[in-house]
Amino acid sequence: MILMNDFKAEPAELRAAMSTAAARVFASGWYVLGTELKAFEQRWAQACGTRHCLGVGNGMDAIELALRALDIGPGAEVVTTPMTAFATVLAILRAGATPVLADIEPDSGLLSPASVRRCLTPRTRAVVLVHLYGQMRDMQAWGDLCRTAGIDLIEDCAQAHLARWDDQVAGSIGSAGAYSFYPTKNLGAIGDGGALVTQSQALAERVGRLRNYGQSERYVHPELGMNSRLDELQAALLSERMKWLDGFTARRRVIAGRYDQGIRNPRVRLLAPPRQPLSHVHHLYVLLCDDRAALAQHLADQGVQTLIHYPVPVHRQAPCAGLARDPLGLPAAESHAAGCLSLPCHPQMTDADIETVVDAVNAFGTGV
Repeated sequence: MILMNDFKAEPAELRAAMSTAAARVFASGWYVLGTELKAFEQRWAQACGTRHCLGVGNGMDAIELALRALDIGPGAEVVTTPMTAFATVLAILRAGATPVLADIEPDSGLLSPASVRRCLTPRTRAVVLVHLYGQMRDMQAWGDLCRTAGIDLIEDCAQAHLARWDDQVAGSIGSAGAYSFYPTKNLGAIGDGGALVTQSQALAERVGRLRNYGQSERYVHPELGMNSRLDELQAALLSERMKWLDGFTARRRVIAGRYDQGIRNPRVRLLAPPRQPLSHVHHLYVLLCDDRAALAQHLADQGVQTLIHYPVPVHRQAPCAGLARDPLGLPAAESHAAGCLSLPCHPQMTDADIETVVDAVNAFGTGV
């Protein structure tokens, strides 16, 4: 079976380096808010082109902390997409703000600027822009939209590690960028983890307090915070995995390129290609099919695992059924959720694996 992710197939050299890093943490006797975290934060900030990076518990916490640090809470509206992991909207709710759902662009699955404009009200304080599947688009336009509206742009970079638009890295353009290091991400920890990146010193200082109970110095709490700290072990492991990220991303781009060139089946539709060469890091490779269940079963029969990202849009989740949304509705998100299917696109895939996937997709519906 060609798996969606195959951690056991990662290079032995990487696994050995992570074991050495873990041993270093054990020997240090310091496991929270220590030198390993500081070193990783410096490396990730430099990679993202930001002045600051704060390691936190997970990607959802990073979004919540960004909102809280910007004082976006009760009474404030935050516009985002229904085509995302539930954590994006849950973070807004946890911060006390009100999510408002805009529709997506059918060719990419990304948030639609026209729909966002229809969702703006005097209560809007921010847009959480999800770089879905690992792709960035039209970032100057997003910056202009938010500046004109007088609101913050928060980038959800959970799937877009080091994607670039016009030489600016994901997370470096808005007021803050939120990264997840969940194991399946392009840069994944061996458990949960996340980070917030920002150019603002004031925002970074406040997030530094909020992630640690609101503590400014030992046992002094000027405000209410939360417990969300990337631990020393995960920071050390991520520092080692960072060394492989560029190579792994390059392999993902090769795989996606071969899918783009090789898949030629009229029963499936491919998403639009990247508008800039480095703007997509292909965390996921997603196609659309009106008979998704049959395609998924066909691929499974051919030894190809698939997943759906995401089968139930946010506004169809029971706790979010009453959320405000684009007054014209969310038809593109509904259609995308009904037909999207993710193919394997991880860096441990062989050339033979790629050809197997392409051949299997092309054989769907032909009786072969």
